[in-house]
This record gives sequence, C-alpha cells and structure tokens, in this order.
Amino acid sequence: MQHRILGRSGIAVPPIVFGGNVFGWTLDKAASFRLLDRLVEVGLNAIDTADVYSAWVPGNQGGESEAIIGEWLAARGARSKVTILTKVGMQMGPRDAAGNGPKHAVGLSRRWIMDSVDASLKRLRTDVIDLYQAHKDDPETPLEETLSAFAELIKAGKVRAIGASNYTAPRLQEALETSARLGLPRYETMQPQYNLMEREGFEAELGPLCAREGVGVINYYSLASGFLSGKYRSAADFGKSPRGGGMARYLTPRGHAVLAALDAVAAEISATPAQVALGWLLAKPVVTAPIASATNDAQIDDLVRAASLTLPPAAVAKLDAASA
Repeated sequence: MQHRILGRSGIAVPPIVFGGNVFGWTLDKAASFRLLDRLVEVGLNAIDTADVYSAWVPGNQGGESEAIIGEWLAARGARSKVTILTKVGMQMGPRDAAGNGPKHAVGLSRRWIMDSVDASLKRLRTDVIDLYQAHKDDPETPLEETLSAFAELIKAGKVRAIGASNYTAPRLQEALETSARLGLPRYETMQPQYNLMEREGFEAELGPLCAREGVGVINYYSLASGFLSGKYRSAADFGKSPRGGGMARYLTPRGHAVLAALDAVAAEISATPAQVALGWLLAKPVVTAPIASATNDAQIDDLVRAASLTLPPAAVAKLDAASA
C-alpha cells in the first residue's frame, strides 16, 4: 500500500484514513476492538477521531471514540503501529436544556486548547498526537492566539503537526499567512467535506488553495454518509443504517445519475460502487487521503481495494460528468 505524506509534515498515511466516529456510536467497545485489530492487519493504520465523538449519542458526553481507541492501544501495545489524528474546538462539557455549555468549553482559545489536548492525550493513553486539528473555525479567537497555542504543543512534544477542518478558503489563507508572518507552525492539512455529491464548495476555492500551498487534503464524508455505496436507492432503504434518514437530500435526478455512473464503472472494472467513489477521490491530485468509515469486514475489504485502485481516465471523466 503506497503511503502519502500529509502536507509538509513528513507524516505518512495510507491512501485512506479511517474515520473513528463509529467508535462508541454504531460500534460498541468489543466491536471497535475487533475492527481496530483488522485495520492494523490490512494496513489501514491512520485513525481520525475527535474529542467530541460521539456526544450526539444519547447518554454520551463526548470523548467516547478517543477513550475506546486509547483502551485498545493500551490493551494491544499498538501505539507505534498507528497514526492518530484528532481534533479540538467543538462543544464539550455539560450542556443545559438548550444544548449550551460553559462558554470556554468550545472554540480555539489558548485556554481551551491546553485543557483539551491533555484530556485527549489521557483518553487516548498516549504521549503524543500525530495530527491535531482545529475542528472548525473560531472567529472569536485571534488566529495568532490559536496558532501560538498549537506551537506550544508542538514544542512540548504533545503534538507532531497541526491541521484544520471546516475552514473557508479566505480563513485558511489568513491562517497560513499568519503562520508565515509570525514564524509559527502552519496547518499542514485541511479536512473539508468533499465527495461526488458535494463538489462545488471545495473545488471552487479551497481545493485550489490547498494545491497551491501544499496543504494535504483529508476530506470527510467521502462516501456521502454511505449514499455512494449504492445501498440507498429509494426511501425504503433509509432504515438500513442510523444515517439513512439523511439520504433523502441525495435522492435527486443528479443523485440517481451519479449512482448509475458508479454502477457502470464498477461493472467495467469489477469493483463496488464504494470502491469506485473512493477511487474517484484518489484520482484527484489535490486529495491526499479521503476519510472513510466501516463497521464490518466487508466494508473494510472495500476500503482496502479502493486504496490500491487506479481508475481509468475515461471512468474519472464519466463520474465527473454525472456529478457535475
């Protein structure tokens, strides 16, 4: 499996990064351990998570995914075998009836970053996070404060490199310029939403900026929450997973055209629609490693095949046209 470098960080990852939001959500601890064992076995050893995963599950507080990964790392003695990516900045801490929490318990202030990184390290049972990412922009905190805090973490050896998620192109540009002006570490990666169904926002400005600046792209929702796997063809399929209810937005004439193109290419190259959808992303020079999840061995097999799949130019063009 050919590894790829995250921006200019020197950190190498497989062509597909595993999305760890399933740990503590659709997978319990035992199932998560089995899946993590399998991921290392097949070489998909870069795991992306976040401190807030999976606070949306009733009864959860956030931190569940990191805690399960940490327990697995400790049980298997596997820290040297995996690359850990996590994030900071989303709402943490106790919430009131309106869903609000302590004002400082969110965002990218120095105070919250310093509190959060130590909590993540404790849950992950490790001394260092390979890639620490700003989960979303915090316009209320100066970029200088955020980037200086990240610089402290790198200097202290708690973090190897930093990245960002859900930034607009102008804000990423401003962050990169701030790092250059002040001699601070820069965001080496960007984590945007990007897939065959969600192209315009990324391709217009953010993608070209990342390409110009050598920022690695590790896009999320690579399979459009499962729609591009082909398992949601009508409203009758919505009950197939916890994410099924959100598929209605994709069941449009364009969505059906994309599925038809995926089916056609998959038949031509003896692959599955999911493999082809990931292969399309890997054919884009700006993409370093798409993030994708799995909950069973068959889905992991899809990821493994996709990681080594090279789509013919005609197949890429067919998918480009269907999803335009």
